[in-house]
Amino acid sequence: MLHMQGVTKVFRTELVETHALRSLDLHVREGEFVAVTGPSGSGKTTFLNIAGLLEDFTGGRYQLDGEDVSGLSDDARSRLRNRKIGFIFQGFNLIPDLNLFDNVDVPLRYRGLPAADRRQRIEHALAQVGLGSRMKHYPAELSGGQQQRAAIARALAGQPRLLLADEPTGNLDSQMARGVMELLEEINAAGTTIVMVTHDPELAARAQRNVHIVDGMATDVSAEPSLVRARQLAAEAEARAANPVG
Repeated sequence: MLHMQGVTKVFRTELVETHALRSLDLHVREGEFVAVTGPSGSGKTTFLNIAGLLEDFTGGRYQLDGEDVSGLSDDARSRLRNRKIGFIFQGFNLIPDLNLFDNVDVPLRYRGLPAADRRQRIEHALAQVGLGSRMKHYPAELSGGQQQRAAIARALAGQPRLLLADEPTGNLDSQMARGVMELLEEINAAGTTIVMVTHDPELAARAQRNVHIVDGMATDVSAEPSLVRARQLAAEAEARAANPVG
């Protein structure tokens, strides 16, 4: 589904050269749910932008659903992105002056889909996330968790092969976050491939795989028992420090 080999990204100015990604290798199989973790500034956002064809890369190779995107024009990349990729953002990005139906409709209109097809997709997507009865409500009339569900419906209406989620629970309390995570797990179980960037170790642990990015390089934590053990020891040390005995 998603295959990156030796992908690099270098930002250059007249005086400074910054390596955001350094020979990053990552393969995500169709139907997987992969969590991407790492400290701030590690390259997670750059990786997600490249994966979503929102940003070009400097070197290496990237194949999406078997298609090499390296030499595609901007128009071709845009068409591929609109057909195969859905996005979920931390900030919801709903348009406040539009109700939920119209918010979900916006990207479908850009694709030029017939009105009847759009309506069917919108109603199905909103029902799928539990908001079928609220399609005429406006974002301000919803809780944070409901707004994130609406944003997920907007992504699902495009029927993407790959769903990219950037801190999808970052603005939610723990209960709402669990609800959104359960919804993402249901979407994944139905066959959609999901790559989720998160700082939350509890959510990352619920994904099928955890890829850790540090200094622009990726490590598959689930394939490295020593790293898994190191994380466990760090978590135990934090717990002891938070709850000292005696």
